[in-house]
Amino acid sequence: MASKKELQTILREEYGINKNISQSLAPEDCEQLLVTLRSQPSAVKLVDSFAEKNADLGNRNRHFGQLRSRAESKLETLQAEYQQLEGEVAELGKQVAELEGQVEAMEAAKAALTDRKDVIKTETQALEAEINRLQMEKRLLSSRVQTLTTQNDELSDANMELKKDNKELKNVVDQIRLRLARDTKVLLQYEDNELRKALIRLFRWTLG
Repeated sequence: MASKKELQTILREEYGINKNISQSLAPEDCEQLLVTLRSQPSAVKLVDSFAEKNADLGNRNRHFGQLRSRAESKLETLQAEYQQLEGEVAELGKQVAELEGQVEAMEAAKAALTDRKDVIKTETQALEAEINRLQMEKRLLSSRVQTLTTQNDELSDANMELKKDNKELKNVVDQIRLRLARDTKVLLQYEDNELRKALIRLFRWTLG
């Protein structure tokens, strides 16, 4: 009696029955199947039909297996892409949050600058008013200085005239005193006491 392996080989080569089909059969069953196929052509046709169906199913299984493998590979790729996209979305979310924070900070800085601008504008207006007031005071002071300068020049001229007049007056007074002293000296030579006393009093009065 042939071994099961040999019988499976014969079944596969002569009738197209794969070993995965005959694997569950005992050696006796394989031998009985082989005898039946050899003696009954209708059984061979049935086996051929089953073999054809089995081959078709095998082809289909291989095709679907390939499709499944490709689908699984595509699924893994899509999952990896999805995870990558999730990471990118999360990173974009962080960037958006940072940008929103920067925008808020810029808006706050803009508001502060606007307030500072208003303060500077108010201060500038106050300074312009103060400058205008000081310019007006400067014009008034310039006018007053010009007036005082004119008055000072007039006083200087008047002072010079007074000095000149005083000098001339002093000369006149000195001449009068000199003339009076000389005349008084001549009159004192007379013996009239009353006259002499009056002349002396006059002479002293002229001397101050």
